[in-house]
Amino acid sequence: MLKVWGRKNSMNVQKVMWALAELGLPNERIDAGGAFGQTKDPQYLAINPNALVPTLVDGDFTLWESNSIVRYLAARHDDNRRLEPADLQVRARAQMWMDWQLSVLQPSQRDLFWGLIRTAPDKRVAAAIDASRAKNTNAMAMLDAQLARTTYVAGDAFTYGDIPVAINAYRYWALVPDHPPLPHARRWYDTIAARPAFAAHVSAVPLS
Repeated sequence: MLKVWGRKNSMNVQKVMWALAELGLPNERIDAGGAFGQTKDPQYLAINPNALVPTLVDGDFTLWESNSIVRYLAARHDDNRRLEPADLQVRARAQMWMDWQLSVLQPSQRDLFWGLIRTAPDKRVAAAIDASRAKNTNAMAMLDAQLARTTYVAGDAFTYGDIPVAINAYRYWALVPDHPPLPHARRWYDTIAARPAFAAHVSAVPLS
């Protein structure tokens, strides 16, 4: 059985768990990281020298980096193309948006999330939170512009490209209630939020 090391409130673990649910793959998730520790233990470092979560164990094969895990699961198990597009160019666009999530969207949200969710009110740095909120909104506006042209990030069908982006979008709506109009991103997000796998592994997990 596939094993996933990582705590359920980690957005990177959520990517993997969501993909597993979309693919209907049995798995065992093992709490690790954060308050659960274990990531600095020799046993864990042997499979993930980054000491981060998630880590996938598939028999004698191990893999870390969440977006890479999602792509691996689709390549190995997605015979019906539920996540990975058959068309090379659509697949490349899906992977482009996964990379954009790592390089632009997630970094823009980091100080906002940590400041409001994981920092005590008396220790928050308002300037850093405000700057992050502005950067995150600019990134979401870029996403909104794309979704004015396509139903999902890579085209007309849901792909693995939507998974990491949607998790950051979920956090954006929760953390920036006074956001500017983003009608296309909101239309896309509401469609995504209706997916059972998203509800089970993302929106049902409180931000913490």
